[in-house]
Amino acid sequence: MRNSRIALFLAVSAVTPLVPVLTPATASAAENSLRPYLQQKPAWHRCDKALPASLQCATIKVPLDYGRPGAKKLDLAISRMRTSTKKERRGVLLLNPGGPGGPGVDMPQYMAGELPKAVKNKYDLVGFDPRGIGLSSPVGCGLTSDERNWERPYKPEKFSKDVKWARTVAEKCDKRQGDKLRHITTRNTARDMDVIRAVLGEKKISYLGYSYGTYLGAVYTQMFPKRTDRFVLDSAVDPARVWRGMIQVWAEGAEPAFTRWTEWTAARHATYKLGRTPEAVRKTFYGLVAQADRKPIDLDGTLLTGDDIRLGSRGMFFGTRDAAEAIAELKKAAAGARPTPDRELRTPEPVPPSFGRTVPEDNGDAGFWAVVCADTRAWPRDPEQYRKDAIRDKARYPLYGDFASHIKPCAFWKKSGSEPATRIGNKVGALILQNEWDSQTPLTSGQGLRRAMKGSRMVTVAGGVGHGIYGTKSCADKTATAYLTSGKLPAKDMSCKAAPAAGERSVPNGLPLPAPRGIPGMISRF
Repeated sequence: MRNSRIALFLAVSAVTPLVPVLTPATASAAENSLRPYLQQKPAWHRCDKALPASLQCATIKVPLDYGRPGAKKLDLAISRMRTSTKKERRGVLLLNPGGPGGPGVDMPQYMAGELPKAVKNKYDLVGFDPRGIGLSSPVGCGLTSDERNWERPYKPEKFSKDVKWARTVAEKCDKRQGDKLRHITTRNTARDMDVIRAVLGEKKISYLGYSYGTYLGAVYTQMFPKRTDRFVLDSAVDPARVWRGMIQVWAEGAEPAFTRWTEWTAARHATYKLGRTPEAVRKTFYGLVAQADRKPIDLDGTLLTGDDIRLGSRGMFFGTRDAAEAIAELKKAAAGARPTPDRELRTPEPVPPSFGRTVPEDNGDAGFWAVVCADTRAWPRDPEQYRKDAIRDKARYPLYGDFASHIKPCAFWKKSGSEPATRIGNKVGALILQNEWDSQTPLTSGQGLRRAMKGSRMVTVAGGVGHGIYGTKSCADKTATAYLTSGKLPAKDMSCKAAPAAGERSVPNGLPLPAPRGIPGMISRF
């Protein structure tokens, strides 16, 4: 996830491939109009000399508007690593890392090192940059670094400034991209996936999607149920909450994680000196927030306000030991002490773009807003609604509630999406994987997808921490591998227990997934 958000809605029943049609005659006409896209022959080539020759790339074309396939076209960057065992090969495993706004051409290379041999023997690993992202006709809005900073606390004195910011982002995106924005949607990305299927000569596709990729996969199952093979949906988005509600669920999910952390830390007061009871630990943390609001705390040269601490701590509290160590360091800094020598405090270096791709600097942000604003028409248009919700939710969820419900650019988005949001409700088989303590898609979110997909099964990792499961040597890996290799889902929903120490650390898991920001100036282990 890179991140996620609200709204259930008027749904269009997608009962035929690629365009919404109702009769055999019009279906045939649609297939004919799409034939040039479905019959493309990719010109595969080595992605990069610095990468394995087995990682191949190509660019295909897809319609900007599937209702007018003869009009404007988009580039769609795709990649693959083919299985070396034709005898065992079943088909393709399409991969998506989440977002919205996450490029996926890299995914086969990443996942080749994480997936078990039995899965790689069965499938060609296929990645793609979703429309508008990376090398797929990337969108950009020309946003400054300040305009890209969208996690903003509610402050009465700054509300008009924040409204202006949201309006400016929407206006700049409209000026740069115009009507194109209406078509950068999850439904159209699902249609692009079906073009990839056809171009690769497959009758069906299997799929592994993380975070936002779970929603994309669910939309595909709704639109193309007969072309869905084995789908693993890892760290799931609740389709009833796209997209505002999926931002708000971050605030809801953070509070029980914070409570769990205070209990764990109180039991270890001798080590961390943060309080002997959960209430005392809570008081220590919010005392630091209040102190930083009065005068920013100097953490190794980085001045932190109370809002910086609340924002940076949200995801951190899901890993108990990590959070205890971080807040103990923050407490020392607040008292004027220098940081401990063995703890590295600095701003992480930015990750260089994959394959040296030249894309707009704000492509991830522009692609994110394009999808979350165009996917659903349920975003409030009245700024006062955001003010009321932010005040309400800061009281309900003091750690992150006002950040989650404060005004967003979607309030002023000029171009509504080309279609209403997709209502997910089907009996297609799929496997949902969910950690109990996931900062980006909390457990309640995964349970929401399970309710919508009645033919699915869910594996909950009890005590599991972090965003992204399959490929991390989790206790759920065995079930996912068995499903991908045999096609057999568990007879019922199940749970497995994470290793005892798994809840203490949120060690980076090697998956190329979005993660919450940590406290500025301190390396986050997420």
